[in-house]
Amino acid sequence: MVEGTGELSLRVARVAAPVREQVRDLLRQAIVDLQLRPGHRLIERELIEETGVSRTTIREVLRELAAEGLVTTIPQKGAIVALPTADEAAEIYEVRAALEGLAAWRFVTHASEADRAALRTAFAEVERVTVDGGDIRAMLQAKNAFYKALLDGAGNAVIRSMLAGLQARVSVLRSASLTRPGRPAEAVAEIRAVVDAMEAGDADAAAAACAAHVEAAAQAGLEALS
Repeated sequence: MVEGTGELSLRVARVAAPVREQVRDLLRQAIVDLQLRPGHRLIERELIEETGVSRTTIREVLRELAAEGLVTTIPQKGAIVALPTADEAAEIYEVRAALEGLAAWRFVTHASEADRAALRTAFAEVERVTVDGGDIRAMLQAKNAFYKALLDGAGNAVIRSMLAGLQARVSVLRSASLTRPGRPAEAVAEIRAVVDAMEAGDADAAAAACAAHVEAAAQAGLEALS
């Protein structure tokens, strides 16, 4: 199966992790990386041939990905990579802006010096992969590490849990936004504003900068998906 740029391989390895989990993780990553773009048909026969697993395993994986909001089933057509509507994407971004803004506020008021050092290190990596022209996967990994450091310092398990429930769909939207020319550099500047506010100890400014970053990402992501 070839989608977008480069060849997509879904062949699983016979290792300790359950085969179903391997297939799920491979398909999830392919969707998040936009190798399998929204609207792409997921044909069971092809997936069986490409992964080398049973039909039962493929169906279980598709059900799990549907529960994550990454796959949807259309009558007479079967499973496809979910295509979020503009309203659905906007709602996800709205919730993200509120939760991440709160996390930024709590980071300023609760983070330890070790937490702050970890955040600075994570942001330096975001800058590095962007300046070096890293691919979208490298940028996504760096941003995920940054948000992990942010949530670690925020110290609120409920915020972490709620964002985890959105993680897969957020990753797809984040990938889409980063494909817009100039967007990676804009994102770095927006995140730098968040870090600067945190360094200054201004919780309100950090929350506002975090929300502004999500709002800018929303616009870029919706444009890319359209």
